[in-house]
Amino acid sequence: MTTAFQSRQVERLVVGIDTADGAGVNLKRVLTQDLQRRLDPFLMLDEFRSDDPDDYIAGFPPHPHRGFETVTYMLAGRMRHRDSGGNEGLLGPGGVQWMTAGRGVIHSEMPEQEEGLMHGFQLWINLPAKRKMIPAAYQDIPSSDIPLLSLADGSKVKVIAGHYGATAGTIQQPDTEPLYLDVTLAAGQSQQISIPAGHNAFLYVYQGQIDVGEPARAVTEGRMAVLSAGGDGVSFSSEEGASVLVLAGKPLGEPIAQYGPFVMNSRAELEQAFADYQAGTLA
Repeated sequence: MTTAFQSRQVERLVVGIDTADGAGVNLKRVLTQDLQRRLDPFLMLDEFRSDDPDDYIAGFPPHPHRGFETVTYMLAGRMRHRDSGGNEGLLGPGGVQWMTAGRGVIHSEMPEQEEGLMHGFQLWINLPAKRKMIPAAYQDIPSSDIPLLSLADGSKVKVIAGHYGATAGTIQQPDTEPLYLDVTLAAGQSQQISIPAGHNAFLYVYQGQIDVGEPARAVTEGRMAVLSAGGDGVSFSSEEGASVLVLAGKPLGEPIAQYGPFVMNSRAELEQAFADYQAGTLA
């Protein structure tokens, strides 16, 4: 005898805030500071999407980070990164850069195109106190190295981190055990995604509309759905087809002290980060 899949429900719908960052890149900030405790270990999620070069061409000139990880996922366009450690790479369509800022890095992210669509996401994930001061590290992952499952119903699942069934994502991070899936639902189809009961989780619909849980709650394009705790995971469907980011992670349960590009556990640690940056010893 099998038990029915128990889906998490939509606890809260969030509308992204239009803002600008870097040297004037227009973007939508979906996960903001007021949700950091509720969605621990996630700190921020931005979506950038425009075919107007004026919205993105200025890019993100050199800037510092300390104490967390950034995950940049490109759907369209190309972004070149360089850092204070001499690392350089080109992030293309479908590719992911997983950067562990650790004790500090100064890097730039600049568009490698003068026109056309630029579309992608940047996610910030916290590091535990014991690993905030580890050396900075990068993983540049081309689209061809990320598992992409084509399902019998015409849907597709890209497994960036964590697991989808027996398929392991490219990234496995033991501290926060992140799940990061990009799910493209075919019209009239549904998905059941397993999520550990203790993980905080949310969905972000970047194309189309989905219905989540039972009773169903509609989540439209450009909305984030914060999911309730417990259950086996989340189930969702779409009449017309949709593209959805599924994100979940193990909460750290530690104090969060953030100011701009630094995320530490106390004000004193933030002040030290600023002092190190000003002294030229951050990275």
